[in-house]
Amino acid sequence: MSGQMKTRTTMGTAMKLRHKTPISGGARAAMAALVLTGTLSGCISLAPKTPDLLLRLTPDQTAPAGAQATGKIADAIVVLDPESDRSLDVLRVPVKVDGSTISYLKDGWWIEKPTRQFRSLLAETLRAQTGQLVVEGGDFEVTGKTLIGGRLLQMGYDVPSSSVVVRFDAIRTERGGPLVTHRFEAVVPGVKAEAASVAPALNKAANDVAGQIAAWVKSGG
Repeated sequence: MSGQMKTRTTMGTAMKLRHKTPISGGARAAMAALVLTGTLSGCISLAPKTPDLLLRLTPDQTAPAGAQATGKIADAIVVLDPESDRSLDVLRVPVKVDGSTISYLKDGWWIEKPTRQFRSLLAETLRAQTGQLVVEGGDFEVTGKTLIGGRLLQMGYDVPSSSVVVRFDAIRTERGGPLVTHRFEAVVPGVKAEAASVAPALNKAANDVAGQIAAWVKSGG
């Protein structure tokens, strides 16, 4: 038998063996799943990339453990949710490139929207500095003696000055008294445009502004 005939015989035998060994439905499904997984893995990711850093604000001044403030809700200081523009109504940290352009910080995300975090930071700073009953937002807004609100104008990185800037327009309303506004600002210069440097600088600047506001409320100025 020639070599060509032997080759044909061998191939024919192999085909018969494959034909006599059927593939079960489960095996077919498994093979299909593997092929599909291999195809998808090249074009999509089912899990989002986790940012290198999650940023949050932590108060430098806190009420001591066991401290208790009691009183009527009508006499409380109420800290309202600050307003902000869209650049701060996200979990990204804005980077001011110039007067008309912003970008967002790479590899750093807020763990919660900065307006809500600043509200909590300010409330805790007020508790520490005033010793009064301080509550946050909610249904107390119409009954509190002192309402503290405002607009968070800036909380991010400024490229031209290589600094972190926090700017807040505060609005204070006393029961039966006039509405008073005051702009507060804190700048931390010489900061690198990277999440590991911007994060502590933002926390420092936010605490600075919260401390200024608390002193303003305490003095009644």
